[in-house]
Amino acid sequence: MIDTHCHFDMMPNPETYIRERERQGDIVIGMTNAPSHFQMGYQYVQRFKHIRLALGFHPLLAHELQEELSLFERLIDKTAYVGEIGLDFSREGVLTQEIQIKSLERILAIVSGKNKIISVHSRNAEQQLLSLLKKYHIKNVIFHWYSGELSLVPDILDAGYYFSINEAMVSTLKGKKIIDNLPSDRMLTETDSPFNRKDNLNNVYSYLGKIGCNEQMIYNNFKGLIANL
Repeated sequence: MIDTHCHFDMMPNPETYIRERERQGDIVIGMTNAPSHFQMGYQYVQRFKHIRLALGFHPLLAHELQEELSLFERLIDKTAYVGEIGLDFSREGVLTQEIQIKSLERILAIVSGKNKIISVHSRNAEQQLLSLLKKYHIKNVIFHWYSGELSLVPDILDAGYYFSINEAMVSTLKGKKIIDNLPSDRMLTETDSPFNRKDNLNNVYSYLGKIGCNEQMIYNNFKGLIANL
């Protein structure tokens, strides 16, 4: 199975979880919420064939992580994966919009021109995030757990970006409407564990299969994406 967005560092026993996903042959991209978290887990993850670790800077932590922006820049060449980064203008993040934007612009300037696969958080800030991604000419972007307006989906697709689909999306009417408007060659899958159970990825594949996108197609999409690295 392909899991493009998983917070295994937040699991009760990350090492056991990683070993089990590796044993099952799942390809997993582990998100981090701060550069220091990436730094702590980097050496351990290197021993696994199917597990990758992304360098992250979570938008809801931007006001706490200003001193780690320089660390992000120092670590960027250690991985081909970036995430979780983005913007969050929901109730949780409404008071930190300015520092989120400032931080993200610095991160995108660092990433611009580099071959990375980037998982983005876009809650209640989808248009603003898309505009910044275009401004910095960012490629190979995966919109994680997209919950924005359906009308913006064509613009995201026109930019060449992907959507990662999880259990929450296939369980709601709005999520299904978004999925049903995606071409099969732009779909990827995610658990967002521990927020969704890993087993629920089976439900995601089941729903996607009903609309003509099977597990092999998801694998091919991921294979095509990493070919850009």
